[in-house]
Amino acid sequence: MILVTGATGHIGNVLVRRLVAKGKRVRALIWRGEDTLPLRGLDVEMVEGDVLDPRSLKPALRGVKQVFHLAGLISIMPGADSLLRRINVEGTRNVLAAALRAGVQRFVYTSSIHALQDRPIGELIDERVPFDPEAASGAYGRSKAEASLAVQEAARQGLHAVIACPTGVVGPYDFRRSEMGSVLMDAALGKAMPFVEGAYDFADVRDVADGLILAGERGRRGETYILSGGKISVRYILATVREVTGRAFTCIKIPFGLARIAGSFMPYYYRWARVKPRFTSQSLDVLRSNSNISHAKASRELGYHPRTLYESIGDAVLWFLENRPLVIGARSR
Repeated sequence: MILVTGATGHIGNVLVRRLVAKGKRVRALIWRGEDTLPLRGLDVEMVEGDVLDPRSLKPALRGVKQVFHLAGLISIMPGADSLLRRINVEGTRNVLAAALRAGVQRFVYTSSIHALQDRPIGELIDERVPFDPEAASGAYGRSKAEASLAVQEAARQGLHAVIACPTGVVGPYDFRRSEMGSVLMDAALGKAMPFVEGAYDFADVRDVADGLILAGERGRRGETYILSGGKISVRYILATVREVTGRAFTCIKIPFGLARIAGSFMPYYYRWARVKPRFTSQSLDVLRSNSNISHAKASRELGYHPRTLYESIGDAVLWFLENRPLVIGARSR
């Protein structure tokens, strides 16, 4: 039996799909009241539990040989966030402790490229860059760095734990409309698209899911593997959507400095309106940050080989257009 936490998220539900397709028995840890739409129709056992409640993890881990831990909060908001840290750090520690008690044989933790120490433009980012909560990117990156260090400590205690660090993720089955998913869907629907010049590394969600499976099969205990794809500009992303759909839409270039000023005020609006953040100065800075990222280690040791981003964007756009009612109706947590 395989346990997947965070199974309804973008990477999580695709991982479950890949595991089920391989004939694996999968159990998904589901928060109470969570929308399970992303898992609809899949042959997966769902158990209610909470990573912040250690007592709920014992029955979830009964008979489990492998854990894929993806449950967590993603945030582009500035400043400290106590709930973010509790779920991402304390939740991970709880799952690790429960896995050790249950005698789990393999543990794969999905961290983030933003958990690695920030490096200057031009320097290669690979697995030699350490996890550093004091020098990671934003509150989210700091929380993932701290959690990653906890996973490394569990590996030293004997748990066969492996860490995977995806970059930005794009692709189909994005039920909750990630930041990039929202951009792709709006462009596919022909909406006017304000944009800034910038670029970052993105990987196909299906390749990331396959990379996690490979990390569980072939990853060495205590090791980290970067699951990147390729660097792509915002301008090329929009051009690809236009080519895939054949639909014209207006692109409005916003000066980066002006967009960043606006981004610094947006968190106040998001908190007041209680809506999901679309962009902040922090997310804009990512588009100008170092994206010289290597997945050579994952390719060499795991057999990880990402597809072209043109294919990823095209498949994501077509999926959004075919599943628009489901996407709009899905709740996010």
